Amino acid sequence: VDLLEINISCPNVKEGGIAFGQDPKAVEAITREVKKYAKQPIIMKLSPNVTDITEMARAAEAGGADAVSYTHLRAHGGADVLSLINTLTGMKIDIERQKFAIANKTGGMSGPAVKPIAVRMVYQVAQAVKVPIIGMGGIASAEDALEFILAGATAVSIGTANFFNPYATVETVRGIEEYMRRHKVDDINSLIGAVR
Repeated sequence: VDLLEINISCPNVKEGGIAFGQDPKAVEAITREVKKYAKQPIIMKLSPNVTDITEMARAAEAGGADAVSYTHLRAHGGADVLSLINTLTGMKIDIERQKFAIANKTGGMSGPAVKPIAVRMVYQVAQAVKVPIIGMGGIASAEDALEFILAGATAVSIGTANFFNPYATVETVRGIEEYMRRHKVDDINSLIGAVR
C-alpha cells in the first residue's frame, strides 16, 4: 500500500451517524492519530458538507500534513495530501410510495452537478493551506480537470464519469496533453493554481 485515503467525509454509522469530518477539532485529532501509526503518506478526504471548507483543511494540515509537492510525493512517498470533494448530501423521495427512496433518508450526490462547488472549494483550500490537493467531483473531461488544476489542484481524480464513459480517464489525459501543446505549456505544474 503506497498511500492511505482516510475518508472523514462520511458519517460514522456505528455512532448514530456522527459527522466527525464536519468538526475541525475532530479532523485535526483524527489526522494526528492516523499520522502516528501510518508508515505511508495519508490522504485526508474532506467533506463538502461544511460551512467553511478551509477550516477543515487547516485542521487536517495542523494534524500533521506535510507541505511538499506532488512530484516529491511520487518520488519519495513522504507527503500528505487533501482530497476534495466527496459527495454532497442529497435526498430522494418516492412520490408514489410517499417514502424516502433511500433507506438512510439521505445519500451522497456526485457527478457533473457537483463540479462548480468542488472547483470553488479546491480554489479556497489552495489559498488556505500548503498541502497538495487532489481535486475531484464531477470531472468528466480534460476541460473539467484543467479547471481543477487552474484552481489549485495538484492532481485530479475521475470517479462517476467512469460509469457512463469507461474511457473518461484516457480521454481526459489526451485532452490535457492537447491543451498543453495548443497553449505551449511545457510543464503542467505551471498551471497549478494559475488562476488567482
